[in-house]
Amino acid sequence: MRPEILFTLFSPITGLPGIGPRNAKLVEKLAGSKRVDLLWLLPREIIDRRHSPTIAEAKAGEIATLTIQVGAHAPPPSRQQPYRVTCSDETGLITLVFFHAREAYLRNILPEGEQRVISGRVEHYRGDVQMTHPDHIVEPAAADAIRRVEPVYPMTAGLSPKILSKAMEAALESLPDLPDWLDPAFAAKRGWQGWRDALTAAHAPGDLDALAPLAPARARLAYDELLANQLTLAVMRAREKRLPGRAIVADGALRRTVMAALPFTLTRSQTEVLAEIDADMALPSAMLRLLQGDVGSGKTIVALFALLNAVECGGQVAFMAPTEILARQHFATIAPLVAPAGIKVAILTGRDKGAARRAVLDGLADGGIDIVVGTHALFQSGVEFKSLTAAVIDEQHRFGVHQRLSLAGKGQGIDVLVMTATPIPRTLCLTVYGDMEASRLTEKPAGRKPVDTRTMPIDRLPEIVDGIARALEKGAKAYWVCPLVEDSEVLDLAAAESRHAELKARFGDDIVALVHGRMKSADKDAAIARFLDGSARILVATTVIEVGVDVPDATVMVVEHAERFGLAQLHQLRGRVGRGEKASNCLLLYGQPLTDTARARLRILRETEDGFRIAEEDLRLRGAGEMLGTRQSGLPEFRLADLALHGDLLAAARDDTRLILSRDPDLKSERGAALRVLLYLFERDAAIVNLRSG
Repeated sequence: MRPEILFTLFSPITGLPGIGPRNAKLVEKLAGSKRVDLLWLLPREIIDRRHSPTIAEAKAGEIATLTIQVGAHAPPPSRQQPYRVTCSDETGLITLVFFHAREAYLRNILPEGEQRVISGRVEHYRGDVQMTHPDHIVEPAAADAIRRVEPVYPMTAGLSPKILSKAMEAALESLPDLPDWLDPAFAAKRGWQGWRDALTAAHAPGDLDALAPLAPARARLAYDELLANQLTLAVMRAREKRLPGRAIVADGALRRTVMAALPFTLTRSQTEVLAEIDADMALPSAMLRLLQGDVGSGKTIVALFALLNAVECGGQVAFMAPTEILARQHFATIAPLVAPAGIKVAILTGRDKGAARRAVLDGLADGGIDIVVGTHALFQSGVEFKSLTAAVIDEQHRFGVHQRLSLAGKGQGIDVLVMTATPIPRTLCLTVYGDMEASRLTEKPAGRKPVDTRTMPIDRLPEIVDGIARALEKGAKAYWVCPLVEDSEVLDLAAAESRHAELKARFGDDIVALVHGRMKSADKDAAIARFLDGSARILVATTVIEVGVDVPDATVMVVEHAERFGLAQLHQLRGRVGRGEKASNCLLLYGQPLTDTARARLRILRETEDGFRIAEEDLRLRGAGEMLGTRQSGLPEFRLADLALHGDLLAAARDDTRLILSRDPDLKSERGAALRVLLYLFERDAAIVNLRSG
């Protein structure tokens, strides 16, 4: 139950002045349906009305607050022309201009011969001083009612700024006085006010400095949100740690058999990470570990070796991938490696039907299958395991957390290893995967050559096609990735099909294959198989090949309109080449004009292949939500915190969380009770449910 002290904050916005059914829809689109949603919408700029010059001193383009004498009204002969009111002070004249105005209304608010205080933007037109539609017109006695520094909020079409401001003022007036969940010494050291005062101050910025994310009021609110995030993850992790697991300690016989079949030895980094995973699996509680590794760093082998220990101890294991292409790729890698050890491997995707599917389901249920590779089909009802002991989930950010828990629910205290080839900045890692231990693969296997990355304007396309022709003559294979077009799958498809047709006309039907997201799985697999076996030498694709297509002898990557892609995505695409021992090239084609951000992205890609540096730059350039697509994957979406700017606050929140839970694991103390209010305030109700005392 949400505490009563928060009831007002979680009441509907329709209780606020001016927010009827029509405006409620607009505010909901902008912020949300509850008062607290509106309060999290902070001003993005200010209008400073403190400048009060005379008419003669008023400069064009500036906001000014003037005391004037109302003169003659000049109604227009037709509604198409403006209504003008001439006003004055001791230094000169100013004309107030109104379009589509009602004469009776204007004569009422601007009576001839009386004084008024007006505020708005000054214009100079044909030598005259003007103000079109002043923002404020009041009697001198009510001049204090004009906010001298006025907050400006993000807006949506159809919603009046005045209505939003009035609703915001009412919401702020009814703020409850919440118990403070911060450590008083920590807050004092940072110079932070209490929650209510900080929120009020954030909505009443006195100057431009107060709008900065690190300004005291905003930093305090960001910290509250980050603390709620870290506390939630820590409580959920503690709950999973309490679940009975199974200590997996094998003598490594299966591993040694598979190792003997490998054409390479593990890197130092792979060996170290494997030791961390082994130590986790040997504990009686369930493992939950994140394995980060740049493109081509050998994550799949590490994951396989971890799973072999579980199989050796009599358990079954699952290897889950986000796409069918990737699942089949993993299956093709794993099956031959474990065959010498007599391990039974199967694949299960949404495409598998009939007798083949039934055979896999029976093998999982009776224990005949040791390792199953699959897509989200693995956590559907009807898929039962005899003894699921460990699971690997590849590219976790493409699955929601609930899906991960669904797979873990197929067994008792399952060890879960989450893998990602998307290097994640430390701050993002803490907020997204803060409930997990983390390991990083920092080396690439021996023999991998750096990819020669170049940027070229797209109008040099004919030269690039000629260059591809020369590369094909030397036995190369090339990817050709077509652009993202305003996130439209239909337009992406059209772009890919058009390029496919042009390249076929130049190189022939057999040489050029096409893969895109709308193709049937069997057709995709057939196209990739042609590219793998060499019957097709160019693979035209949308970003469906961003993750997981592994063709070691592909050495050329062309990306059209690279400026439309994120840094991490371009890094993933580049990672499709340079996977063998041959020198590889990546050509990033850009359209003109380039924005500063796009130019920065392309420069960073030319400078480095370090995925972790690229990820940090991506976070700085794009922000967290766009980087991982939070809305699509159920990852936390921050309203007040900016991970690119509040990294030190996140680290402090994590340290604070550890200290809090070490002293008060059930949040029963006075501060613990306040922290429960914080969790409810940021709608982290799941954490409350998982506290042992509920």
